[in-house]
This record gives sequence, structure tokens and C-alpha cells, in this order.
Amino acid sequence: MGKHGAGKIIETEQRNKYSGSDRKKVMKKENFREFISNSYSKSKQVSTQRNSGSRSRKINSVDRNDFDYRDFEYGDKNQIPQKSDDSNILCGRNPIREALRSGRDLEKLLVQKGELSSTALEIVRTARENKVFVQEVDKRHLDAIAPNHQGLIAYASAYKYFTVDEILEEAKERNESPFIVILDGITDPHNLGAIIRTAECTGVHGVILPQHRSVGLTPSAVKSSAGAIEHIKVARVTNLNRVIEDLKRKGIWIYAMTMSGQDFEAFDYQDGTAIVVGSEGDGLSRLTEEKCDITVSLPMKGVLDSLNASVAAGVMMYKVFCSRRLK
Repeated sequence: MGKHGAGKIIETEQRNKYSGSDRKKVMKKENFREFISNSYSKSKQVSTQRNSGSRSRKINSVDRNDFDYRDFEYGDKNQIPQKSDDSNILCGRNPIREALRSGRDLEKLLVQKGELSSTALEIVRTARENKVFVQEVDKRHLDAIAPNHQGLIAYASAYKYFTVDEILEEAKERNESPFIVILDGITDPHNLGAIIRTAECTGVHGVILPQHRSVGLTPSAVKSSAGAIEHIKVARVTNLNRVIEDLKRKGIWIYAMTMSGQDFEAFDYQDGTAIVVGSEGDGLSRLTEEKCDITVSLPMKGVLDSLNASVAAGVMMYKVFCSRRLK
């Protein structure tokens, strides 16, 4: 092949480097944060040609509705949040204020850093009084989620929360010993949805979540539950350890799932039972584990020493379900 022919090939390869589907591959390899930053500074659409230029399509540099605040909270603080269902996003002062007045469950309130207006300060104060988690973020993070945010963005729960007392009342109405699942820091909505689905299938009376450092009933979690959320109660509490103490006083045995507990087969779970499942990465917090009555573990045979949080919770729930069913 001649020199000029080789030059044309190289030129063609360079020209096609960022075209069509190859663009996605390049984005995965490049620094994502730098890509987002550059996209914002340009604030324009990128046009690419497909199939010899006979057909074209426009690609938005940044889709502002495709972000989830939880990816920012639990991941890299400098990274723009990732894709989310925007059906639970409330933007601006008036929608958020009315949601708070109506008693609607809010997962979180994001507030722009800096000086706030008197109206915004009132909203933040009301949110804190209603035990909504409030976090200050840079303006660019709010811009990434939605335009015209007026310095405030709230995430509404995709489903209604219940109380712990309502969960216990559910067990009483069924004339059964309480069976509760407590989640200590589950942050993946798909794991939460899977746990809720298994809980409904195994006769769990309710699931308890902490308000902070945990995923809530987001649209993704509700969708992952495959409809189970319609048939089981989920409570959200500000102090998980205090709830554990209260349940113990009511005669409920608290079983913590750990890596070094007793064999989970050693108990029959006939009395009131609550199983506590830790976060995907760190497991149970030290204080929460100390508050539990008994630590239990699942036996392992393979090279890996742990299961996915939702899988481990499912195995444990079915153990309780089968123990009670056989008695």
C-alpha cells in the first residue's frame, strides 16, 4: 500500500473516532468528570453523521434529567449524578413548600450553597422539622438535575411510608409473631426492591430503613420490587439503634447477619424475629451490631466469602419462613 493510501486510512480513523456508537466507547475510557465539565462549558449539542452522512442525529452533551442524587451522595462527591427517573423530582420553592405543607414524604432536599432568600430558609427549616435530610451542594449539581431550580431540589418518595407501630399491628392482625427486616445502610435501589419483593413472598410484616445513609423508596426501588410494595409496609426511622432497643423491649429477638456469627441453622425463629442486614460494602455498623441479640452467618464453601446483600437477606428470610411453616 502506498504512502498516500496509508495516510487516508489514518485520516479516516481519526475522523471516525468520535462518531456514531464509537462515541459511547470513548466516553467509558475517558475521564467522565472531565467530559461533563467540558460539556457544560460548551452548552451545546453535538451533531454526528451516521452511514456516510446520509443520515444524521443530534446528541445532547448533557441530558439534565438523567441524574440521580444518590450517586452523588454515596459515590464520588466531584462526580455529576447519574441517570434517574425524574417523576419524583420537585424543583423550585413553591412546589417544595406545598409538598412539605401537605405532609408528602420527601427523601432529600438539595440546597444550593451560599446565601439563601428568606423563603428558601423557611423551606429548609420546615424540611428539617419534618426530619427531611438536607444537603448543601454546588449550583452545578442542581443544574445537572433540572433547570430553573431556584436553588432547591427535593426528591419525593415514590411510595408512602408507614410507622414501626403499624408494622407491629400488621403482625397482630394476622395473629403471627412479628417478622421484620431491618436494613442498615442499603444504598442500591435495586437491592432494596429485591429485598422488599422477597420479604413480601416470605410473610415479612414490614421492612425498616434508616432515614440517613440509605436508599429510600425511589422509583427504581419501587419498580424493582415488582409490585410487592403494594402488599408490605416499609417504615423509615431517624434512629435505627433506638428502634432496635424498642423492639427488644417488646420481646422481639434481633438477629444480625455478619461474617463471623453463629450458624443461621441453629435457631428456629418461632418467636418475634427481626433480621438486620448491613450495607453492600461495609456490612453492619459497629454500634448496630452491638445492639443486636445474636449474630448469625450463612455457611460458605466457594472462594468468595460473601453474598450480595439482597441474596443474603433472601436466604435468611426463607430460613425464617420455612422454620415457621414446618412448626
